[in-house]
Amino acid sequence: MLELKTGRISGAFKGVALLGLVYLFLLSIQLFGGAFKMLGSDAAHAIMNTVSNPLIGLVVGVLTTALVQSSSLTTSLVVGFVAGGAFGDDPNIAIKLAIPIIMGANIGTSVTNTLVSFGSVGDSDEFERAFSASIVHDFFNILTVLVLFPLQYFFNVIGFLASIVARGFAGIGGVKMFNPIGAIIKPVEKLILHSFSTPWIGIMISILLLFFALRYIVKVMKSMVLEKIEILFDKYIFKTTLRALVLGMLFTTIVQSSSITTSLAIPLAAAGVVTIHQIFPYTLGANIGTTITALLAALATGNITAITIAFSHLIFNLLGISIFLPLKNLPVNAAIKFASISKTKKYFPILYIVVVFFLIPGLLIYFMR
Repeated sequence: MLELKTGRISGAFKGVALLGLVYLFLLSIQLFGGAFKMLGSDAAHAIMNTVSNPLIGLVVGVLTTALVQSSSLTTSLVVGFVAGGAFGDDPNIAIKLAIPIIMGANIGTSVTNTLVSFGSVGDSDEFERAFSASIVHDFFNILTVLVLFPLQYFFNVIGFLASIVARGFAGIGGVKMFNPIGAIIKPVEKLILHSFSTPWIGIMISILLLFFALRYIVKVMKSMVLEKIEILFDKYIFKTTLRALVLGMLFTTIVQSSSITTSLAIPLAAAGVVTIHQIFPYTLGANIGTTITALLAALATGNITAITIAFSHLIFNLLGISIFLPLKNLPVNAAIKFASISKTKKYFPILYIVVVFFLIPGLLIYFMR
């Protein structure tokens, strides 16, 4: 009887500890993004002002989002730019310049969960699982851009579809959604950021919190009888592709951050609780959910061109899902292959992040402006 009670107390303590660690994990992501926004918001505006053709728009979307750590911020900025006439008075030109930025933002936003995977770098097997689960999001976004950007560039496919949908929503005001994650994390994030003279201290604190939380989330989950946790996710949460996709969409709509949604899955992958095949549709759902923020911002402006841009983000992701969910082996196998390289070449993940999210976009902007 005593052993049973002790087991229950131990289980309850681990459950509370896990919730506390998840809170620290979410705080680290919010803090990291908040600090980068303080550093990069002016740079984001400056970079966006360089957009003169769709290809530059694409790489500007990647670089801006990687700098500010938020696709919602980038897409909301684009909506504001369009509504304010920053891309000119001709709505057709504005749409052709703005939609590629939205595409690039989809690629740039996945840098956050890729960085999160480094929390498991101390264990080669855990890191391989975490890294593959994080970059499968990258490969989906990159492949979708490779397919859809030429169609948008030459035929304005996404702009045409988005403009049709936008006409039905013209004149509808925006609605501000309650963000429960923000309500419990934002006050602490602001307290930390405003307690120091430079955002860099906030970044350092966020990295320390991230590594601490991820290390012990994996340990606690493993100690809580891993088999039972696997049954919970296999049987209920990630049982089917549709269920995982809907879960990712709903959770991202609620917390208004695909970075949080996708990053939460990384420690689960590191611990071996879920597989990359289960995480893939979940990240696709997150891509849909993250379009809500800019859509609400656009509806609030009442500007038909801005609403068109917001709907183009949703249509871009829906088209990408319709193509690559049936062909999921392409992004999944590519992610697994890249992660296997990281197991023997420890520098590879860092090189990957620097080249894909910063070096290539930065060089293209420099030489094409």
